Amino acid sequence: MLIWLHMVHRHFWIDRVKKGLKERSVLWLSGVRRAGKTMLCKSLPKIEYFDCELPRVRRMMDDPQFFLDDFKGRTIVLDEIHRLDNPSEILKIAADHYPDTKVLATGSSTLGASAKFKDTLSGRKYELWLTPMISADLADFGNTNLTHYFLHGGLPPFFLAERVPERDFQEWMDAYWAKDIQEMFRLERRHSFLKFAELLMVQSGGIFEATAFARPCEVSRATIANYLAVLEATFVVHVIRPFSSHRPIEIISAPKVYAFDVGFMCYYRGWHELRNDDFGTLWEHFVLNEIHAQTQSHRIFYWRDKRGHEVDFVLARRKSEPTAIECKWSASDFDATNLKAFRRQYPKGNNFVVASDVQRAFSRQYDNVQVRFVGLRDLVKEMHDSSVIIKS
Repeated sequence: MLIWLHMVHRHFWIDRVKKGLKERSVLWLSGVRRAGKTMLCKSLPKIEYFDCELPRVRRMMDDPQFFLDDFKGRTIVLDEIHRLDNPSEILKIAADHYPDTKVLATGSSTLGASAKFKDTLSGRKYELWLTPMISADLADFGNTNLTHYFLHGGLPPFFLAERVPERDFQEWMDAYWAKDIQEMFRLERRHSFLKFAELLMVQSGGIFEATAFARPCEVSRATIANYLAVLEATFVVHVIRPFSSHRPIEIISAPKVYAFDVGFMCYYRGWHELRNDDFGTLWEHFVLNEIHAQTQSHRIFYWRDKRGHEVDFVLARRKSEPTAIECKWSASDFDATNLKAFRRQYPKGNNFVVASDVQRAFSRQYDNVQVRFVGLRDLVKEMHDSSVIIKS
């Protein structure tokens, strides 16, 4: 499997890495463990690869300037750089004094989430977030079966397994606690933290209220808030906040929390086979993952009013009209009531219904609201054309 993984060229991500290294000499590649960061780096041509988990490699970087002198004008990969005692030091020196040396550093969290990173390199780096597999990856891996994806998830080794890798899901969570959480955050109460993560996977996509988790996890509400911040910083959950201009009819404070991967969501819900009703919420998660990969942004919202009208996702760049996105497994499931309620408050902006069974994009009018029905590939194209995609 590892040999096959090494042979797979994830074209979307390779292009993003190359673009990033043209713009900045330092690129920070983040993403959850086993998302494929190492294999992606190794698929790049003419690189010098260093695994910072190895003690001998860490010793090589005790003097960052001496180390970088040996690789002037080269492209080097510093994998799992958070294992260094002062990981930001070598990146800062590289950015400031070795502009012709390209440095690709990987880690499992946002830069600066851990106290180990004393400098976030603001203005000196290009950031790229490697999400679980997206639609372009499915084509690269030669398997576009969404049922397989939903049950196995979007981590490449899990996706490539012949059977649903149930044991691997638990082993991944154990390693996440031991290597990511303990090394970077040093939290206590392993059981409470992992119980909280499990409950979020089970309730993924629902409204979040910290108090509801405090008792089953046997911690305070403040600790739950801290746990959520850590899970978000390490990309294990995504907090989707309400879109609002503080109108009295809108929900303005209650976020939704989504699991980072549909495979983990199915595992913790005990879904071994999928029913027809399951595909809608899994598709919604798949679409969210695609939007994250394409926009490289956490500025994704949902909208809800106090009458219960709700829009799945709202993309709102500063000084631009909000784009509304509804996710439906089948286009025939769409009801325009929620979108019309949203557009009564925000009349301008694009409206998309992204459905798995739309092969060719088309538009329909619902009173004064025009809605564009698209598949996932067309959604990406339309978002690019309408400048919703962030040109980072």
